[in-house]
Amino acid sequence: MSQLASVLDAADGDVDNAQPGTNGGDPGAPTAYEDHVARLKAEAEAQDAQNRLRVAQEQLAEYAAQKEADANDLLKEAEKLQHALRQLLEQPGSTAGELQQVAQLFNTLREKVVDAVTEARAFAAQQQNDLATLKRSSAQADLHSDVEMKRARDEPGSSGDAEEAEEEDDEEEEAAEPERGNISSQPAGLPSTSFAERARYIPLRLTHDERKLLRLLESALNVSEYTDKVDILSWRSKNQRIHAQIKDLCAILSGLMVAADYKKGQELIRDRNFADNAEFFQDIFELGRRYKILNPDKMRSEYGKLMYMLMDSSEPAIQELLEFRCVRTLRTVYVFLEERGGLAMLDDGLMHTATAEIVAGDRPRHEIQREIKLKEKARETLSRRYRSSRLSEEDILTCIYSLSDNNSYLLFNRDPIDRFIHYFNRYFKSDSHEPGYSLAIQGGRDGARLTHNHERQYHYVLQSLTLWREISTEMFKLWYLAETDMLREGNNYRLCDTGQGLNRVQSAPSVGRAMQQILHRVQQRIGSWVGSAVVHLGDHNVPNALMFIDKYTQVPRILNPVVAVLEELPKLYRDPNLRAYIDGTFGGVEQCRKSILVDFCRHAFDGSGADNFFDAGSCIDGRLTSAWNWCSRLEKKSYYYVFKLAGWSGFDGEVKS
Repeated sequence: MSQLASVLDAADGDVDNAQPGTNGGDPGAPTAYEDHVARLKAEAEAQDAQNRLRVAQEQLAEYAAQKEADANDLLKEAEKLQHALRQLLEQPGSTAGELQQVAQLFNTLREKVVDAVTEARAFAAQQQNDLATLKRSSAQADLHSDVEMKRARDEPGSSGDAEEAEEEDDEEEEAAEPERGNISSQPAGLPSTSFAERARYIPLRLTHDERKLLRLLESALNVSEYTDKVDILSWRSKNQRIHAQIKDLCAILSGLMVAADYKKGQELIRDRNFADNAEFFQDIFELGRRYKILNPDKMRSEYGKLMYMLMDSSEPAIQELLEFRCVRTLRTVYVFLEERGGLAMLDDGLMHTATAEIVAGDRPRHEIQREIKLKEKARETLSRRYRSSRLSEEDILTCIYSLSDNNSYLLFNRDPIDRFIHYFNRYFKSDSHEPGYSLAIQGGRDGARLTHNHERQYHYVLQSLTLWREISTEMFKLWYLAETDMLREGNNYRLCDTGQGLNRVQSAPSVGRAMQQILHRVQQRIGSWVGSAVVHLGDHNVPNALMFIDKYTQVPRILNPVVAVLEELPKLYRDPNLRAYIDGTFGGVEQCRKSILVDFCRHAFDGSGADNFFDAGSCIDGRLTSAWNWCSRLEKKSYYYVFKLAGWSGFDGEVKS
């Protein structure tokens, strides 16, 4: 290994010592470096253009299908009107009621035609605007910066080899998918409801000793400059940079271990050979991943460094330099119980009681105490019933607490979406609306990029909220699959300027398939679909699975404050001074709630937030982009002071009641 490292160092020295203008004696000819960068830029731009063209074709096909459905509806309305007119002509003595019915049919048809014309005019104007700003949007979205391909740097033709390897890996993943699907007792595409299925993706809660190691990992990652040193555009060998940074991180961990526990630390660094302590490093990196999944608000910057480091360490060349693997399988509740023969506990009926979340609300205290005692009794019964020589009562309680952590996550991340849907259904109907509270939006007005009448916007908002709810329900599974995609050997990434800085663009086939299942399930439940169903993943919008997870963990941060303000309004109204302000500005609590909801449902789902239709619009990720755009404009809203009075401090913090 030392010989291999010395050879690589010598190669790096040769490259560093080479003069930038070395071109075989011809001062006007491009250097090898310039040729290399130009080739990589061309490859990246071609790949990005192909991805954008595919997305554009899919969205245009969906738009055409929607227009066909609208045209069929108009045709049916016209046929109804024609039939009614024919009856009037055949029966000269028509009554006033029949004439009124025909007039009503005519007015309905006219309103739909006006809506169709308005939407077509707005869409055409928006497309003209997109064409006028194409150069600017392309400069932001396309890959016009130096690009460095991972695992495609040294020999000619390696880019094609990488693509072939990626295709082979995708085929292997598809071949392995049925086998993984057989694990589930649920039919394909249905949500995971049994504890046995959920436990496959729920990480095991950290023990007391593991939490001590977690502090060491957080401290080491906090001072590490891994991404700053590795994710840069340089001609120097990337393998050497990765190798050096991983060894530095391991050295920092070893030093911190000495400070925390001198005896164990001495054993760790006795021979100064990291390969001999591979198990220690695998364990400490794995528990950091577990902790992040169970606590999404923690390790915000450290987790990204950890995952990118582990992503690089999965490369065979890096493993050869390190002489050990940094990645180990995530420890889940299912794997832990399977190793100790305790899977039968997951099918016990007491599991629901033992892991249930107890929400106080406005209930009497004696009811809450009774539920707490039932929950504690269920845990004690399960721990006694399934304990064995391989599975202690403490191990069983750890598994139960881990499953409870998942329920706690759903309580604070999925339940706000349910409460928002409750308010939405309470104040809005699809077929009618109160004067001044229409959800209709028009492209080009107030920043909107979509044109929807009230009924279409109602369904558009409802299906978006329902999709977010399903994603939150399956978040642990999606997170598990995201790590699988990122850390899978042979899954190439390329370092690209996506318009938001340098990012690692990498495919995520497992997450993509899971999202398609969720989307299909929501479409079946809703019955119809408004807008595009394109899921951006592995392109300049959502570069990799880590960015995908980061996007959808923001949903509760957006909806939680809105729901909290809606629920806090009646309490604010009790104060005489605040009551006078709310009555004078909005006309009461209900009107204030409706003002907030109407504006949110219009402009958090209006296709805004990007420079072109394909980066925002009505695609799956564009809906979340529009919600972020609404958050950035809250200070300009008429109800901004209501948010401040209700304790709102930001969409990245907490609402203080």
